Amino acid sequence: MRRVVTPEMVGFALLGLLTFAVDLVLLAVLERWTPLPLPISVTLAYAVAFGLNYLLNRTLNFRSHAPVGPQLARFTLVIGCDFGITLGVTTGLSGLGVDFRIARVVAGACVAVFTYSACRWWVFRDTLPPSGTGVPPQTAPRMRSGWV
Repeated sequence: MRRVVTPEMVGFALLGLLTFAVDLVLLAVLERWTPLPLPISVTLAYAVAFGLNYLLNRTLNFRSHAPVGPQLARFTLVIGCDFGITLGVTTGLSGLGVDFRIARVVAGACVAVFTYSACRWWVFRDTLPPSGTGVPPQTAPRMRSGWV
């Protein structure tokens, strides 16, 4: 089972559930107490949730020390793809009469595997331990210059 379910996958799932809950709560709040159209509410809730997701995965799950700029650019591309699916499925199912919360859960399930895969092997690829070791990658010792 450990070969299939890695510690990063468990961490990603837990953080994903947390930020997904933030997304749903914020979406429900926006739908109940604002006059915003559903696509705008989904967009705002989604942006807040995925900003939080990036920050938590970078620091807690993948423990990345890579430069933020390129990593955030890759993450933004992944989220852009996810967003198109999320917005389309949520508004599409909602338009068919499905409750927006259920539609959002279905959309979340549709993008979960893609998002994990992209984060694991593309966004945070240089921060993971060697496969199967469970140990953080070691950096090369620093060379002393000139003086001993």
